[in-house]
Amino acid sequence: MPTPLAGPEPLAAGSPARSLTATLALLSFVVPLATDMYLPAFPRMAEELGTDASGIQLTLTSFLFGMAAGQLVLGPLSDRYGRRTPMLAGTAVCALVTALCAMAPNLPALIVLRFVMGFAGAAGVVVGRAVISDVASGAAAARLFGVLVALGGIAPIAAPLAGAAVVDGAGGWRGVFWALAGASLLMCGAVALFVPESLPEERRRDGGMASTVRAARAVLTDRAYVGYTLTFAFGCGALFCYIAGSPFLLQNVLGFSTGEASVAFSVGALTATVSSTVNTRLVGRYSPVLLLRTGLATMLAATSAALLVTLTGHLGRVSALALIGVAFLGLGQFFGTATALALARVPYAAGTGSAVLGTLQSVFGAVVAPLVGLGGKHTALPLFTGMAGCSLAAVLCLLLTRDSPPPADRADARTDAPQDRADVPS
Repeated sequence: MPTPLAGPEPLAAGSPARSLTATLALLSFVVPLATDMYLPAFPRMAEELGTDASGIQLTLTSFLFGMAAGQLVLGPLSDRYGRRTPMLAGTAVCALVTALCAMAPNLPALIVLRFVMGFAGAAGVVVGRAVISDVASGAAAARLFGVLVALGGIAPIAAPLAGAAVVDGAGGWRGVFWALAGASLLMCGAVALFVPESLPEERRRDGGMASTVRAARAVLTDRAYVGYTLTFAFGCGALFCYIAGSPFLLQNVLGFSTGEASVAFSVGALTATVSSTVNTRLVGRYSPVLLLRTGLATMLAATSAALLVTLTGHLGRVSALALIGVAFLGLGQFFGTATALALARVPYAAGTGSAVLGTLQSVFGAVVAPLVGLGGKHTALPLFTGMAGCSLAAVLCLLLTRDSPPPADRADARTDAPQDRADVPS
């Protein structure tokens, strides 16, 4: 058995810590920016590209499948080669491909480019989570993930508003992708300036594909990790049901204008951000598991009520927005806590654990995105059915974590044994 090595140095308080946190938050913007900023353009894109709601939603599906594939590849690679290089390469390629999306001549080309965009953009997301796992553990990691969720909440608040402004202005939907290309370039620069290598060479996993397979096997045989990860993935599925269906719900069903729909979407994102911010303060006082259960229960109650109201034919602007707002309160408590609990189970393979977590998130989102459009552009039933079903599945998957043993010392999964890491100052 390899000799245990010293764990990574804890992230120190002060300016470097703030710069790293801000940069990781910026990297977490890639998903909400790439999924939310062009939402106001969906109806116009469908008309210009000669397709229907499901056709346009395939551009979201392909991006999410790209994210899934990218995380499966780049997460394990970061365990072997370090964190910094994959992040730099991924964000640079993402900026280039996003610019090509702005020049896409037709829907098939845009779908392919969105896949590549997602693959490259996955670097910032999956490796960023691994960096946190490198420098923090326990309640500190939960707080830091919560901070990133809260800061990352700025993107889904601002993205639809900015997107609507660009779409209604001279830029159109292509202008949205030019703006996204600029944002990706900014992310690349921030990584180059503020993200140091957090995985020393002596802690990297060698042994090629066999080592990667061993790490994946160790991660996937931890029952509690699988439970928290599936819980996270189904919760994300509920969110992506709303992301994919909200343009048609808000504009076609509830009758909002493009600008009004963007404001309504942003208010939901703001609700989740405020909830996540409060959650970072509660982590030190209450068990992360309790906070996770509370968030899931809130999501399930709100989405089930929205489905019931829709089935009875009494869905209106007030009831729809109120119930969506309550669901987003639950989402804010859920995301950072579920991520921290899952990765805390697999500190010996943080990149692989982050890859599996993010891949399932993207796959679930990719699957549900076109499904909510199958019912047509003028009904909310598929949207709320999907949200309620995913919320229920998330609650059921959490049962896998009950009576789970402490994380095993899986030295076979890496070249060094897991270590206790000092908490990051909050």
